[in-house]
Amino acid sequence: MSTPFPFTAVVGQEDLRLALLLNAVSPAVGGVLVRGEKGTAKSTAVRALSALLPEVAVVPGCRFSCDPAAPDPSCPDGPHEAGNGGMRPSRMVELPVGASEDRLVGALDIERALAEGVKAFEPGLLADAHRGILYVDEVNLLHDHLVDLLLDAAAMGASYVEREGVSVRHASKFLLVGTMNPEEGELRPQLLDRFGLTVEVAASREPDQRVEVVRRRLAYDDDPAGFAARWADEESAVRQRIVAARELLPSVRLGDGALRQIAATCAAFEVDGMRADIVMARTATALAAWAGRTDVLAEDVRQAALLALPHRRRRNPFDAPGLDEDKLDETLEEFSGEGDEDPDPDGPGGGGGESPSSDGPQADGDSGAQPEAGDGGEPQASGAGSGEQSAARASEPFRTKVLSVPGLGDGAAGRRSRARTEHGRTTGARRPQGALTKLHLAATVQAAAPHQRARGRTGRGLVVRRDDLRQATREGREGNLVLFVVDASGSMAARQRMSAVKGAVLSLLLDAYQRRDKVGLVTFRGSAAEVALPPTSSVDAAAARLETLPTGGRTPLAAGLLRAHEVLRVERLRDPARRALVVVVTDGRATGGPEPVALAGRAARLFAADGVASVVVDCESGPVRLGLAGQLAGELEGTAVTLDELRADSIAGLVKDVQRRAA
Repeated sequence: MSTPFPFTAVVGQEDLRLALLLNAVSPAVGGVLVRGEKGTAKSTAVRALSALLPEVAVVPGCRFSCDPAAPDPSCPDGPHEAGNGGMRPSRMVELPVGASEDRLVGALDIERALAEGVKAFEPGLLADAHRGILYVDEVNLLHDHLVDLLLDAAAMGASYVEREGVSVRHASKFLLVGTMNPEEGELRPQLLDRFGLTVEVAASREPDQRVEVVRRRLAYDDDPAGFAARWADEESAVRQRIVAARELLPSVRLGDGALRQIAATCAAFEVDGMRADIVMARTATALAAWAGRTDVLAEDVRQAALLALPHRRRRNPFDAPGLDEDKLDETLEEFSGEGDEDPDPDGPGGGGGESPSSDGPQADGDSGAQPEAGDGGEPQASGAGSGEQSAARASEPFRTKVLSVPGLGDGAAGRRSRARTEHGRTTGARRPQGALTKLHLAATVQAAAPHQRARGRTGRGLVVRRDDLRQATREGREGNLVLFVVDASGSMAARQRMSAVKGAVLSLLLDAYQRRDKVGLVTFRGSAAEVALPPTSSVDAAAARLETLPTGGRTPLAAGLLRAHEVLRVERLRDPARRALVVVVTDGRATGGPEPVALAGRAARLFAADGVASVVVDCESGPVRLGLAGQLAGELEGTAVTLDELRADSIAGLVKDVQRRAA
């Protein structure tokens, strides 16, 4: 077994270490979500935490880690009698992003269940993580159906495995720790709220601290055991402090004054539901115990707010998590001492000698990419006095009509287009390819029935062989690559018009976030096209690029289409199963270069030849319409919609739906 990097040797990252330690003191806090750029010791700190946790008592031989003092009456390895047990180290179980459902929840032997009536169950990762840590690296990339299973287990403290009426239940209470890079996409709101605390991590910009990080990492890589031995005393001291804080925790007093501060803070920041209040109360209590106190002070409430509230204030995926600390201090000051017989004399932010730094995660002030310089190829697209306009703000987003890729795909799970999936409605049966995951009971019985006499069946049970088993084929939904090709030329530069266009694209990006799509952004203006954002799962990155998109110059429509076609070609090599939906946002005009209209038509026919699904959002306005966007949609063999028709509640869209149903 490899020697983990010592927890106490991690340089900086005070908020990350504090959040992990508070969950070690009080698992009821609800876990930690660690957000930050790559290479910031997120995984290192989480893996190091498990070595600090106290050992747990378990029933000997129980695969589900039952507590001998209170064994689970529904344990598949039970029943167990209460009594003495053995001790083992706390586990940290890692859930890979590409894990199967059976690997997570466990596998039930359907063949033995049908033929022998035996519940032969192989435990999964949720059983291994019981009374330990469940660590999910890149949690934002986890498949939706695995997220649902995690949510259920975290909420109920138990895991249920159902296979055609045969079920197994076992306890599964764990500390959920997830790490993610926000550039790769955001979490579903349901899972985001399940994490008690969140911290933002970033690499230090201080040269001395960076030097120390490198020095310690090189020393560890050269001699892991020797490096760990040099930090053994610090590790032992933290481990003892965790044990002492756990013992003190039941004695910590959460007074009415602190409770009022917690409630007032959650109300002031308009967080949804009551989970935030509960998490803040548990966190403040754990902070007091960690500091060796039996009273919760205002400083504990403040630190709890900085850890528990930022991720609960997001209203959409484009909001940066963060907390206004001035507003927090004002709220705590206003409600300081109310309801307490012995209020904290130091007030909010007062001293607490052993309490760690109260510097919380900051709101990300970076608004994204800066405006691009104008194209140098043509005078009207660059420089002072050129045709380039400053970036217009997007209008208010709206709910869009559902745009989908026709046919049946095999891509990653999502919510946009029809696909063959492991989850969804059953459409048929086939022989299993590999392990059986979803049994089609009727097809299995039908396959086994003709052979019962030859197999010597005498009793009531059905004699089933492995060759009889049939896998259910299911149809669900997949996520697609939605590639936006946006016209940013001078013909689109009217400020009110571009504001509406950006609002429409922003609405489609919100829709892509909800449907678990990847997104990309190609823009064209002046004399060329550029990939403003390569395909990514981070729709907020696309929104940031869109917000700063300047306009002006000629309309190189062909260049934009050719660049988009190249992006799709490269993406197909990386992810052949993910189908694409191209959304061209333009008025259809093409200018610049020889025969721009003919060249754009030839570029559009490349998409048609490859069978790529496409939609043209027609941005033409005014009393005289040329219908060029509709012609482009015809060349693409796609569909054209106006900005008004893009709205889910548009009258034109309703009329079209009625006409289609009548036909």
